[in-house]
Amino acid sequence: MRAIPVPGARSFSRIARRTALVQRALALAVVALVLLAAAAARHPGVRQPSSLPVHSGDMIVLDLSASITPDTFSRIGETLRKLVATGGRYGLVVFSSVAYEALPPGTPASALRPLIRYFTIAPDATVGLPTNPWTLSFSYGTRISAGLDLAHRILVADHLSRSRVVLISDLADDPQDIQRLNQIVISEYGRNRTRLGVVALNATPDDKAFFSRVADAAIADATAAPASPSPPPAVPPSALSTTLIAAIIATLLALAAHCLWAARLTWGTAGEAR
Repeated sequence: MRAIPVPGARSFSRIARRTALVQRALALAVVALVLLAAAAARHPGVRQPSSLPVHSGDMIVLDLSASITPDTFSRIGETLRKLVATGGRYGLVVFSSVAYEALPPGTPASALRPLIRYFTIAPDATVGLPTNPWTLSFSYGTRISAGLDLAHRILVADHLSRSRVVLISDLADDPQDIQRLNQIVISEYGRNRTRLGVVALNATPDDKAFFSRVADAAIADATAAPASPSPPPAVPPSALSTTLIAAIIATLLALAAHCLWAARLTWGTAGEAR
C-alpha cells in the first residue's frame, strides 16, 4: 500500500517524538509499579490490629507503682505485646512516685519487646513478681501527676502537638497527689490541649469515671495475658496495598488508552509517494 502524500508532513516529527516519550514513560511506570508490588509481596510487613487506644507517635505513660498486682502485671505484659505488634513508633515514660523518660518519642515499637519479660508471670511460678529494672530505683508510691506532667513536657519540648499521651495504669492515685493530678489534668490535658488516652488495669469505676472526663477516647480495659501464648497469625498469601494495586491498574489503562488514541501514522513526502 502506497503512502499518502501529506503537505508539511515533517512538522509532525515533534509530535511523534512527544508521543513516543509519553508511551515510554507510561511503560516504565508500569514496570516500576510491578517491581514495587513484587517487593511488597515478598516483605508484606503485616501489622496486627490493636484494640488499644494508641496511634503511632503517641507517648506511653506506664504505671509501675506498688498498687500493681500480679494480675495487673500480666495485663501490662499483654498490653506491651499488643503495642509491639502494631509496628508503630512510641515514646515511653515510666513512673511510680517519680517519673522518667525511658524511650524518646518516635522509638520503634520493637524496643518495647525486651520489657515484656519483666511483666510475664509463669503459670507455675512460686516466687513473687519478676524483678524489673525499676524495682530498686522507684519508691513504689503512686503519683500519676508525675507521669502525665513529664509526658506533656516532652511532647511540648519536641514540638509534637499532634501526638497523644496514653496512660496505662490501675488509676489508683495516692490521695496526697489528687490535688496535683487535678491541676495537671486541667492545665495540660483539658480545654483541647494535649489529648489523653487511657488503658485501665483493673481500675475501679470511680477512678475510671474521673479520667473519662478528660480522655480523648473511651477508656480501654487491658486484657490479661492468655494462659498459653497463641501462635502468631498466619500471613495472608497476598498483602499488597489496595493503593498499589489501583495504581498499577490505572497506569495500565492509561498506557492502553494512549496507545489507542495516539496510533502510529505512516506518511511520506510528495517525492517519496511517486
